[in-house]
Order: sequence, then structure tokens, then C-alpha cells
Amino acid sequence: MHLICESEKLEDYLIELKQVNYTNPIIRSKADELFISAQTEIEKIKLAHEYVRDEISHSWDIQGKRVTCNASDVLVYKEGRCYAKSNLLASLLRSQGIPTGFCYQRLMLFDIPEKGYCIHALNVAFFKSLNKWVRLDARGNKKGIDAQFSIDDEKLAFTVQEEFGEKDYPIIYVKPNPKTITVLEENTDALEMYKHHLPQRL
Repeated sequence: MHLICESEKLEDYLIELKQVNYTNPIIRSKADELFISAQTEIEKIKLAHEYVRDEISHSWDIQGKRVTCNASDVLVYKEGRCYAKSNLLASLLRSQGIPTGFCYQRLMLFDIPEKGYCIHALNVAFFKSLNKWVRLDARGNKKGIDAQFSIDDEKLAFTVQEEFGEKDYPIIYVKPNPKTITVLEENTDALEMYKHHLPQRL
């Protein structure tokens, strides 16, 4: 897939945001635990991706009601949906000076179009050593979902089925989409939010 940068300035993909709060002591402590200077860029990105994918639970998978949003809260409570988990992955990578953006897919919410659609969030990291952007999905694996770190062929959580109205959005955004943040800020029950309130398109 041909990805399109929202900004031509790599430094824009390093900015700190309310949701990507990488100078927060909680984030800094986790970054110090995960990363050492001897690691290569590729090793750091792989480590961060796998940490968020595997150690932070997806709210729906654990049927958790807590709604998290800011990266530091996601880290404290160790759970969140893809919007929140993408904030944490961006935060960890940006803390290491690795340009990281946000990318989206439109997917069926469950198994048939009649049950509705949702926007799914993933990250895109810039590998300076490879001079390319790579999409990473930290949603969390389970039966039927097997996202893997790969710098060659993408191995995302979901393959878009265009014949059912699903879509890959090509833009690499500097900030999380406002609709994804609003839904996290306005809801207090993650399960109800998942079933009834997720944005269906950007």
C-alpha cells in the first residue's frame, strides 16, 4: 500500500501531545526499562511494538469496561482499545526519537456489514536506516488475529475486505484522529462504547 504523509517534516511525527505524553514519568520509566543505547532502531521499534501488542490487553478481548486514552493511563492500567494502544506505542517510539504516526482502517465491527463498521487505529513508524515508513498494529493477538513485526511484508491484525465496504486509509497522520479521541473521552464503559459508539468512518 502506498502511504502518504500528512506532513513532510519528520520532526512533526515526534511532537508530544496530551495523548502521546512521553515526558510523563510513567512513560519515561517504562522507556528506560525497555530501551538501551546499544539497541538498533529496528530492535527498539520491534520491542516497543511487541510490548504494547502483548502486554497491554485489548479492552474487548478481556471484556474490560475501563476506558483509557492517554498513553500514561494505558500503561498504568495495562488495557485499552486500539485507539489507546496506538497512543502508547507512538509515545514510546517518539520518546526514542523515532518518527511515529497514526494510520486507520475501516472494518466491519463484527462479522457481517449489517452489524456495522468501525475505525481501527494502527501506527506507522519511520525507519531512518531503511528510509521507509512501516505500518505496525499493536491491537493484540488472539485466535484469528496474528499481527507481527515485519519490515518487509506487512503482517497486520486485519486484511481489508473491500468487497464488504472495508477500507485502508493511506494518510500517515501526525496526531490521533479527533473522532477516536472524542469517543474515548466521552465514554465510561468500554464495552458499550465498542458495541454502539465507535466512529464508522474518518
